[in-house]
Amino acid sequence: MNLAAIHSLFDYNYWVNQRILDTAAGLSPEQFTAAAGVSHGSLRGTLVHALSAEWAWRRRCQGSSPPGLLSEDEFPDLESLARRSREEEGAMRSYLAGLTNEDLTSIIRYSRTEGTSFETPLWQILLHVINHGTQSRSEAAVILTQYGHSPGDLDYMIFLRE
Repeated sequence: MNLAAIHSLFDYNYWVNQRILDTAAGLSPEQFTAAAGVSHGSLRGTLVHALSAEWAWRRRCQGSSPPGLLSEDEFPDLESLARRSREEEGAMRSYLAGLTNEDLTSIIRYSRTEGTSFETPLWQILLHVINHGTQSRSEAAVILTQYGHSPGDLDYMIFLRE
């Protein structure tokens, strides 16, 4: 794994996040928060979970394990969530910009929110962030499609071609 690949995957991550958020703008506030039969309850819950995980992992990589995750209550509407997503994107891009290829093999020591401690190579954490986001966005895409607002093709190859 090298830094160029990591940057490309995070570029993809933010491209597809924006597609999901843009598509979600077509929903009513009720649809945004309605139970949707997915692991995090609603579209809002799914998107907050994805954002929260990225935020927590970035903080862990920077040496500060947060004691808890973000709450849905912090995001009453799509705009508040989109604004925080843009802030997190900026913070993650700044963090990634400071890394070297050698940093990718460094061991990150962190605690999960329940207090369990772990050690993981940085490159594995960064790939996990991307993979986790893919899972969450897949659930979000299903919800959006059920409401008649498909975000379209979210494949990495489509991103590369655009």
